[in-house]
Amino acid sequence: MTERPLWTPDPARAEASALWRFMQPLGLRSFEEVLRFSVERPEDFWSGVWDFCAVKAETRGERVLADGHRMPGARFFPDARLNYAENLLRRNDETDALVFRGEDKVQRRMSWARLNQDVARLHRALAAAGIKAGDRVAAIVPNMPEAIVCFLAASSLGAIWSSCSPDFGERGILDRFGQIAPRVLITCDGYYYGGKTIRMADKAANVLKQLPSAERILVIDYIGEAEETAGALSGGETLAAFMQGHSAAPIAFAQLPFDHPLYILYSSGTTGVPKCIVHSAGGILLKHLSEHVLNTGTGPGDRLFYFSTCGWMMWNWLVSGLAAGATLLLYDGSPFHPSGQVLFDYADAEAMTIFGTSAKYIDAVKKSGLVPRETHVLRTLRAMLSTGSPLSAESFDFVHADIKADMQLASISGGTDICGCFVGGNPLSPVWRGEIQGAMLGMAVDVYDEAGQPLRGGKGELVCVKPFPSMPVMFWNDPDGAKYHNAYFARFPGIWCHGDFAEITAHGGMIIHGRSDATLNPGGVRIGTAEIYAQVEQVPEVIEALAIGQDWDNDVRVVLFVRLRPGVALDEALVARIRAQIRAGASPRHVPAKIVAVADIPRTKSGKITELAVRDVVHGRAVKNKEALANPEALDLFVDLPELRT
Repeated sequence: MTERPLWTPDPARAEASALWRFMQPLGLRSFEEVLRFSVERPEDFWSGVWDFCAVKAETRGERVLADGHRMPGARFFPDARLNYAENLLRRNDETDALVFRGEDKVQRRMSWARLNQDVARLHRALAAAGIKAGDRVAAIVPNMPEAIVCFLAASSLGAIWSSCSPDFGERGILDRFGQIAPRVLITCDGYYYGGKTIRMADKAANVLKQLPSAERILVIDYIGEAEETAGALSGGETLAAFMQGHSAAPIAFAQLPFDHPLYILYSSGTTGVPKCIVHSAGGILLKHLSEHVLNTGTGPGDRLFYFSTCGWMMWNWLVSGLAAGATLLLYDGSPFHPSGQVLFDYADAEAMTIFGTSAKYIDAVKKSGLVPRETHVLRTLRAMLSTGSPLSAESFDFVHADIKADMQLASISGGTDICGCFVGGNPLSPVWRGEIQGAMLGMAVDVYDEAGQPLRGGKGELVCVKPFPSMPVMFWNDPDGAKYHNAYFARFPGIWCHGDFAEITAHGGMIIHGRSDATLNPGGVRIGTAEIYAQVEQVPEVIEALAIGQDWDNDVRVVLFVRLRPGVALDEALVARIRAQIRAGASPRHVPAKIVAVADIPRTKSGKITELAVRDVVHGRAVKNKEALANPEALDLFVDLPELRT
């Protein structure tokens, strides 16, 4: 049987894409040609993105790339002066800019005109409070319109934004915001999750006791208790009261250097206090425009959704969709409340065109037995994006068979470190089962072996060999740049080593096999954990799995933990079926030495399972930062397990 792609671009749609229009004046005829152009001629490419996307700036300057041979150290558009928020607020009409659903409790819309007005009012309120460029504004907020208003108002002044979601614990919030000393703290009065109402007053009060830098405390009204919450916080006031009386007239956006800090994101923090990753306004704007407009095809007619919280970089990525002119569809709460249909209901009701989510969500929908193509129309949906963890080949099948067949499935992969993607989708190339389509434009991606040599036909380290605009400006509290250098450049000098275990396919695509630091090494052979998960999660009784390497008998043995469906026992027959599935679908080397059932699996706030924390617990080592986890109590399930003593 001839191998065929899961999806092939419709020629008419491909030739109507923004990427095709970008390519024509350059005489380029394929994605391979434009990708080569983008990495071999970075000055021409990024200058072209600036012009094609009509970046608004006080000045661009003549230089596009200074010290382009240095990584780190290269600087894009070093003479430019611009404002990120101004580029997101270029529309000012009565059509929807933001649509919001907070579970089944809240539905709201905000027009472009209202978004501009609210940002202007808050801009003036913050300025009147003395907030200026370089000051930090921190927020504990749900993914709702006010979060975007606050972010854009802060960035319109040149203040540095940082956010986390309200489900973070007090220690997790302080481990982040305590390092950056914000002058303003924004919180909500509460939020909804799984049908429950969770109030924020006590958590916010405890955080403020240990955050002396916060001079203004603003409370967003979400559950209808903003005044009571503000009253319970020393110096607290509602966001509405803070903005009252300030003009909604157009504002003068602060024009700042291209590499002026825009926001601070955080590493997961599972191996210590989170690293504070500072991203630049110009670098993020240009990288996100390239990804949204050229790679994804996002434009003014699109209604863009990404299931995310304000504690995950995909929220930041989603917000930049405004710069492409798209309407953003926001959702806060559980994606399975009141039922597993909720996001597909949203897609139909709001004519969603791009559905962004995580690999874990797609797998959960598959395991729930839902078949959205039978229950929903999804007429407008043209693309589904997936990230957060590797998407298995079987999940590719599920999306095309049971969600929508004639839809592009773009598995994308990057990180908080770059607030963007190294590899992902594009509108001109086919999608092959189990594969990411290829490198993103402008990203000189490769796979290296242990000796730092390009690797073909094997698994190795994902690297980027040339600079790109969204490299971090710096890490906060890292004056000599040592932490920054060690995070990405210590392995291969002058080369960004991302820490993903990856493989370039025969089609020129990419497969991510998991994080390098979670890679298993039984008998000295490197195995990606994603390869095991892709097999074991096909077993119907298994909800999810986690694999680690346990030091054993002067070697490493693979241990697989499985969370099973309610009422299912891990008997010998099930163990045998799991092993057989892994052996047949992966290889005999992937078969675990031990399989252990657990009631829960620990994960980060963004839903990623935490192999390293479990590995530490199994080996009797302290987990350095449990506050980084969404469910830290799950770690107790892995302490001194009798199954792992023999």
